[in-house]
Amino acid sequence: MKTLLFLLISARVNAFVPQFKSTRIESILQAHEDESQSWGKIAAAAIVSAALLSGPMPSFADGQTKEFKLPPIDYKDKSRCTLSSSAIGQANAARDKLYDLRECKFSGEKAAGFDLSGVIMTKTDVSKVDFKEAYFSKGYLRDSNFEGADFTNAIVDRASFQGSSLRGAIFANAVLTGTSFQDADVENADFTEAYIGDFDIRNLCKNPTLKGENPITGADTRLSVGCGAK
Repeated sequence: MKTLLFLLISARVNAFVPQFKSTRIESILQAHEDESQSWGKIAAAAIVSAALLSGPMPSFADGQTKEFKLPPIDYKDKSRCTLSSSAIGQANAARDKLYDLRECKFSGEKAAGFDLSGVIMTKTDVSKVDFKEAYFSKGYLRDSNFEGADFTNAIVDRASFQGSSLRGAIFANAVLTGTSFQDADVENADFTEAYIGDFDIRNLCKNPTLKGENPITGADTRLSVGCGAK
């Protein structure tokens, strides 16, 4: 539709303003075409991401599908292991390509306020990373090292930490709706004032590693979730 409008405008300009050079019109149309192609790539990546990260049930985290199949890691991409914030917006985890951080190492780095929605992590080292106020919507965060990471005020909805180590992590005042901690090690983690759905709380309270005390905040891990003493 936009292309048609540009063509109509071009015709009117040629008819009524002869001095308007055709090369200028062509450059405008080319810019429009380039923009359309760029957004087309983003839309395609978003569709693939949604297909990969969609769970079978609304109450499950998006990365919790049992028969999950990930694409192969592109080891040739030397810039792949970079913590970068999406400039498009976190709601649909949209990027121009899949955000693949598998097997990358970021221990101790700063990513406060970053939009990391739709990120794929397995065997990733993000221990002691500052994720304050970061976005992790629809994140696939499995089998990775999040020990000592700080998620204070972060939004980690519809994500999966399955099999990851979250020992000593801080989720104070974080939004954790629809997020799975299945088979994750949450010993000494702090969930004080975190927003967790009732369904997710019941599952988290069953986690045998939900114990200990956070070494930084001093919060009792189990009580911080609201499970009560065991």
